[in-house]
Amino acid sequence: MPAHPPRNRRATRCPRAALAVTATLAAAAVALPPAFASANPGETGHPGSQGSARAAHSDFQRDADAVRATGAIGVQARISGGRTTPTSGPRTVTSGTADIRTGRSVPADGYFRIASNTKTFVATVVLQLSAERKLSLDDTVERWLPGLVRGNGNDGRRITLRQLLQHTSGIHDDYPGFDSAAAYYEKRFDPYTPRQLVERAMRHRPDFRPGRGWAYSNVGYMLLGMVIEKATGRTWHTEVRERLLEPLGLRHTYHPDDSPAIRTPHARGYQRFATAPKLVDVTLLKDANASGGLIGTTADLNRFFRALLGGKVLKPAQLKEMKRTVPLNKEFQVPYPGARYGLGLMKSKLPCGGWYWSHGGDEIGYMTRNAVSDDGRVAVTASMSTEWSTSAADTLPQHRAATGMVTRALCTERNLPLRQH
Repeated sequence: MPAHPPRNRRATRCPRAALAVTATLAAAAVALPPAFASANPGETGHPGSQGSARAAHSDFQRDADAVRATGAIGVQARISGGRTTPTSGPRTVTSGTADIRTGRSVPADGYFRIASNTKTFVATVVLQLSAERKLSLDDTVERWLPGLVRGNGNDGRRITLRQLLQHTSGIHDDYPGFDSAAAYYEKRFDPYTPRQLVERAMRHRPDFRPGRGWAYSNVGYMLLGMVIEKATGRTWHTEVRERLLEPLGLRHTYHPDDSPAIRTPHARGYQRFATAPKLVDVTLLKDANASGGLIGTTADLNRFFRALLGGKVLKPAQLKEMKRTVPLNKEFQVPYPGARYGLGLMKSKLPCGGWYWSHGGDEIGYMTRNAVSDDGRVAVTASMSTEWSTSAADTLPQHRAATGMVTRALCTERNLPLRQH
């Protein structure tokens, strides 16, 4: 989650204050080239009935262009599953540009930092380990990481793995951020270690007693990454690769190890800062921890979430645990009205009625929003190669446009009418 539960750096990783309901966009610092819009004709399924396909395409493309109009430099989006008919239109659309220096178009299959979507992968591994009785969701943090969560009222003996997964541990999320271009250039290749970030969190009192509230915590997922390593003897991303990426054929999702780069093709990531220079290329970054360190594509994210919700990854008991939700706090109810959080998975209301599952992610330079049907038959993911460090309010229009895009597409695939508000 992100302008929802993201894993952001300050304005990018996890908002500190509720997003304003009304907002105006910060003025763009550079003139952007004309939009580059494209669709992948190979995924339409039926080249006939071009007029009907063009009409169906126009809605998806129009929504992608609307996201770009909020200030996103580049947009790519993909629908997987659902209907493939003469009127269903293309499965992918793009808008904007991948590089403001060259004006090249956004690749429909481009790599990007999936940010907090990583949490769903980590949660899935923990639930698999639970099914294998290698750990229990009711184990305490102290059981696996003795003495690490202590001080200023923090007590790992009272916090369970379930609470880390669900953001109900109360651990304060003190994630250092980039609030200027200078800060980015200074620290982009020098990340904090997970242990250092936990130590920072321990300088603060808990936000609430364990299990008595909800507050998004990237630090909680760093702790889960450490627990996975303790339980298996291998890194969290090795377990993700061997348990999830390889079996599901997610060949375009990976952990970057010590590399700051993103594989090609990709749209370059841009950050809007409040101080000059206001629009900065932030593609290069070292920050690959368990709270949001994976890189992937829209196709792979859709495949993963469809397999997960379709019951192909977890046993029924563990999937049921994952989908057992609690309400978000007031801060996150602003961008996600009525949303609830399970174990590494969020449940939100659809504009056509019913619910959808998602997570999404925000990392410096990249925002992702997605929507998956309850049965996993349809998934929609949108990636924007732009983030904001100006204010939480500036992020909200892009977030809402992207969320509207993926949910409307999901409703269309389910053949349900949108409700008028």
